[in-house]
Amino acid sequence: MTKAISVALIVGGVVLLYFGGQSFHSINDHVSQFFTGSPATKTILLIAGGATAMFAGLIGLAMPGGRR
Repeated sequence: MTKAISVALIVGGVVLLYFGGQSFHSINDHVSQFFTGSPATKTILLIAGGATAMFAGLIGLAMPGGRR
């Protein structure tokens, strides 16, 4: 994985985590938590996707270059 892709994954992960945090604090999510006891599916997907993308980007940056 090239460093550019890894950096793009990290940036994308940060953006997804930001929007997941915004969604977590929204009125819609509070209503969903009141009735179901858990956050909205959109919120969970944004946070999980952001964490996964950041993890993949960090792993890509940590790996040595290898063969090219």
